[in-house]
Amino acid sequence: MLTTTVIKAEGVVEHDGLLLDDLDDDTCLIWVDSTGPDDGDLEAIGKVLPLHELAVEDVRRHGQRAKLETYPDHGFLVAYARAADGDLSEVDFFIGSNWLVTVRERNDDGEIFDIAAVRERYRRVHDIDRRVGFLMYVLLDALVDGYFDAIEESEDGLEAVEEVLFEQGPPPDGSLQKDLLRLRKELVMFRRRVVPLRDVVLSVLRREVPWIEQASILYYQDVLDHLLRLIDQIDTQRELMGNVVDASLAIGANRMNEVMKKMTSWGAILIVATLIAGIYGMNFKNMPELGWHYGYFGALGTMLLTTGGLYVYFKRKSWL
Repeated sequence: MLTTTVIKAEGVVEHDGLLLDDLDDDTCLIWVDSTGPDDGDLEAIGKVLPLHELAVEDVRRHGQRAKLETYPDHGFLVAYARAADGDLSEVDFFIGSNWLVTVRERNDDGEIFDIAAVRERYRRVHDIDRRVGFLMYVLLDALVDGYFDAIEESEDGLEAVEEVLFEQGPPPDGSLQKDLLRLRKELVMFRRRVVPLRDVVLSVLRREVPWIEQASILYYQDVLDHLLRLIDQIDTQRELMGNVVDASLAIGANRMNEVMKKMTSWGAILIVATLIAGIYGMNFKNMPELGWHYGYFGALGTMLLTTGGLYVYFKRKSWL
C-alpha cells in the first residue's frame, strides 16, 4: 500500500497511491510511504524516482543490517523500529534532494512501525521546516524513542525473574532458566539491530549524506545522544542478565550441595547400625556375644546410641 504526502507552504496534502506531480518543485517536499511493498510498488516508484537496483534488492531481502549507503542520486538507509506487538520490524529509507521514500516491512507477526504520531508531529511544523533532512530526523527520532520502551520491557522481565529466583529459588521444571534464555536471546537480537544505527547517525553527522541540509544536522546530534544512552542501558542490561544467569547456576549448585549433604549425613548415620547388624548376621558358632543373655539388647542399644549421636552431630552442623 502506497501513500504520498506532499508538504507545501500552504499545507499538507495526502494521497492514497503514488503522486509525484510536484517532484520538480524544489519548494515542495514529497514523502512516499509503503507498508511492506510488493514488487509492483517498488517498480512503480522506480519508474519515477532514481532508486538504485542494489538498494531495491536490499529492500526485497529482509533482515539487512542497519546501514547507510550513498548512491549518485539518493541515499539508502536501513533501520529497525518497534512495531505494535513490541517486536522490531525493518524500515528502509530512500532520501533524495526533495523527496523521501519509507518502506515499512512487516515482522514475523505481520506488524509494522506505526507512523501516525510522526505524521501528526510533522504536520505541526511543516510550515516552519520543509527540509527532507528534518523529516528524516523526525522519523529516526520516533524510531529511536521506541527502543526505550523495548528496553524497559526487558528490564521488567528481568526483575520478575530475579524476584522469583531470590525469593522462591529456581522451580524444578526449569521454566525460570527458559525465561532467562529467552530474555537473553531477545536482548542479543535487540542489540544487534540497534547498535549499528549509531554508525549510521555518525555518518550523517559527518555530512556523508549530501541531501541532508546543514541546518538539520544539529537534530541528528540529539538522536545520537539518545542512541548512546540506549546502548549504555543495553550493555548494563546484558551485564545484569549475565549476573542473574550466574546466580541461577550458583543457587542450583547450592541446592545440589544441600541434597548431597543430607544424603551423606543419612548414609553416615545408618552405616554404624548397618555394620553392627552385618557383623551379628554372620553365621559363625564361636562368636563371643552369641551366648550373652543381653547381647541382643546391647546390639540394639549400641545402634540407637550411635544413630542418635550422629543425628545430633549432623543436625548441629546444619547438614540435616
